[in-house]
Amino acid sequence: MQGEAAPTEAPEAANSPVEQAWLQAEEAPPETPVAAAEGIREAVSEKNETVGSMLDGLDAVALSMGEMRISLFDVLIVASIVVGVIAFAWFISKMVRRGVRRFTKLDDTQQLLAEKILTIAVWAAAFFLGIDLLGIDLTALAVFSGAFGLAIGFGLQKTFGNLIAGIILLMDKSIKPGDVIAVTDMAGNESFGQIRKIGVRAVSVTTRDQREYLIPNENLMINQVENWSYSSKNVRMQVPVGVSYEADMDLAEKLMLEAAKSCDRILKAPPPTVWMSEYGDNSVNFMIHCWIKDPEDGVGNVRSAVLKKLWWLFKDNGIEIPFPQRDIHIRSSDQLERWFEAMAEGKVTKE
Repeated sequence: MQGEAAPTEAPEAANSPVEQAWLQAEEAPPETPVAAAEGIREAVSEKNETVGSMLDGLDAVALSMGEMRISLFDVLIVASIVVGVIAFAWFISKMVRRGVRRFTKLDDTQQLLAEKILTIAVWAAAFFLGIDLLGIDLTALAVFSGAFGLAIGFGLQKTFGNLIAGIILLMDKSIKPGDVIAVTDMAGNESFGQIRKIGVRAVSVTTRDQREYLIPNENLMINQVENWSYSSKNVRMQVPVGVSYEADMDLAEKLMLEAAKSCDRILKAPPPTVWMSEYGDNSVNFMIHCWIKDPEDGVGNVRSAVLKKLWWLFKDNGIEIPFPQRDIHIRSSDQLERWFEAMAEGKVTKE
């Protein structure tokens, strides 16, 4: 139409959404990895300008890597949060242990199991609390979850295995603090010791000579363990004794029983018994079987007390304790005879 003006040219079309996002990304400042640091700095600046300017100075000392910016203030905030969370978790776990020990209805094993489970829960909660305070997005760690899981599978496999094994041992009460178990050192010598502590990684076993063995929890779970006090602390011990073939066997057995009954730590029921074990090369061998109920106080001292008492009983009653004897037979030869002759001549000359 002639009366209508020609439409003016439309203004330049707006940028596409992709271009707008790119422009905003270029204008935005580098992001800080600690979201809490920015909030703390802004809150302090509103309250006190002097302190705020000091924090701004710390924030100005920064290291930028692409879109990542780490300042000295961020490092201080992260260190403070980490130390605070660790101290908080340590304090709470300590209070939890004290609280568990006040429950008298739980035995020592149940208390230790409750302490371990609650301690693990406290430290797990502290870990996620620290993540939240630091403002770390867990979705950003999804890329590294596979590598982290692989590292746990290979590098920390034994650690987690010992942790789970310790919890299982406490749950089924097969191994618990106070038990007496047989242990073997690197040289193959077997001894016994009392369990003092079941830790996260190993069980502490102390022997009578105050040697402390740290046995991994997993070893006690998959290997055969000789537990002297699993269902009962009554332990039968043996004392070997040898007497002469010329001795009165009935009297010797009577004296062995008397020596065993004279020891205070040997139980009256079941009573001690004496068995003849074998005819040896130089003696008739017997075995005194007796029972004790406190193996943690030692076994060798009981055996020593019985043998000392038996020594005097045998002496008073004329029972001989034999010792190995050997007869030497020398075959005659020309050289041996000449040697004897030379010795005889030398002896005569000397006289």
